Order: sequence, then C-alpha cells, then structure tokens
Amino acid sequence: MSDDQPDKKETRSVTFLEPPKKQKWWANLRSNFLTGFVVFAPISITIYLVWTFAEFVDARVLPLVPVVYKLEDYLPISLPGLGVVVFFFVVAGLGALTKGLFGRQLFRLGERFVDRMPVVRSIYNTLKQIVETIFAQGGKDSFEKVCMIEYPRKGIWALAFISTDTSGEVLARSGENAMMSVFLPTTPNPTSGFLLFLPAQDVVVLDMSVEDAAKLVISAGLVTPPWDAVVAAEAARQETAAAE
Repeated sequence: MSDDQPDKKETRSVTFLEPPKKQKWWANLRSNFLTGFVVFAPISITIYLVWTFAEFVDARVLPLVPVVYKLEDYLPISLPGLGVVVFFFVVAGLGALTKGLFGRQLFRLGERFVDRMPVVRSIYNTLKQIVETIFAQGGKDSFEKVCMIEYPRKGIWALAFISTDTSGEVLARSGENAMMSVFLPTTPNPTSGFLLFLPAQDVVVLDMSVEDAAKLVISAGLVTPPWDAVVAAEAARQETAAAE
C-alpha cells in the first residue's frame, strides 16, 4: 500500500500542471490579438475614412472637369484623390479672386442677389456667420481650450470646449458680469452636443489639449491623457506672471 502512494501523488501532480500550460498559451494568443488590433484598427479606419472622403469628392468634382484636363484619359490607371486636389486649387483660386477689387465687387453683387431670396437667404447667412466665427476667431482661443462644467446637475462633471466669451443679449439678460459659451460634446460622436452659456466662475479651465480631450470623449473615458501637476502649476505661474 505504501509503495502505491508515490505513484498516485506523481499522477496527481502531472494532471494538475497541464491546464495552466494551455491557459497560458491561450492568454498569450489573446494578448497578441489585442495588441495587434490596437495597432491595426486606427490605421485601417483612418485609411477607410480618407479613401471614402476622396471617393466622395472625386465623384462630385471630376465630372465638372473638362475632358481635356482629365489625367485619367492619358494614364493607364485611375488616380484616387485627384478630385480633392482639383477642389483645393479651385477654392484657393476663389480666395485669391475675392481678395482683389473685382472679386470683392462680384462677391457683394452675388450676396445682394441671395439676400432677395427668402429661404436661401436665411440658410446662407446662418452658415456664413458660423464659418466666419470659427475661422475669424481662431486666434482668440476659440475652441482651443478644454474645460469642466457641472452638468446635468451639481456634483456631476462633464468635459466641454470653450467656444468664446458670451456677449450680446444673452449676457445682458442673464444678470452675470461674465459668461462663457461652451460646447458640450456627446460620446462617442463629439460632433453633436449642446451649446451652454455658463457664468465664468463655474467653468474650470483644463490644461489638456483639444486633441486629448477629443480622445477622452470618443473613447468614453478609456483613453486618459497624461498630466503632470508640477508642470501644470509652473505653466499657470508663468501665465499669471506674464499677465501681471
């Protein structure tokens, strides 16, 4: 009886050590897949979006190009993105034209014609004001700062982008001395959201960049940007000293 016991112990040890080896092999395979997916997904999605955008522009711009200037008729292969290049130079040429005296007069004549069309006038003026606000205030920290606000109630914090300092009737009727217009994006689509007007003291300005904040919103909090409290405090001290 005593001679059989070592054999049983040896058999038990062999059966006990076998499953962890299989589990370790599966864990390595799973880890390699996740690592590869993290590398593959951004690259493939970026290529897909760029390719889709190029095809979208090509389908609408290239039919307007005269046949004489179509390079596809002279080359054995198709050139994706050619419509994007043509669109870029056409818009740049339009910008150069409107900078001149003749272009400005022609542009004003076209705006007077649009102002006489009831529905088109409203759409055009709204879009024009939005575009001019975004590009004209680019040097005034418009959409270049990230902030935290308490939304939808006190104690719950949300990430938002500072649009501009609130002015006009909204500020006058609010009874506040200073207010900020902030854009509160939704997850995972940051292009949709809410426009909020908040007292300036209720807005907490952050040090993170707009790109890092967008990653944080899109990933639903999974991608947290790094933050160094010492570096941030030194940067804030230098800004205060420069302002004084």
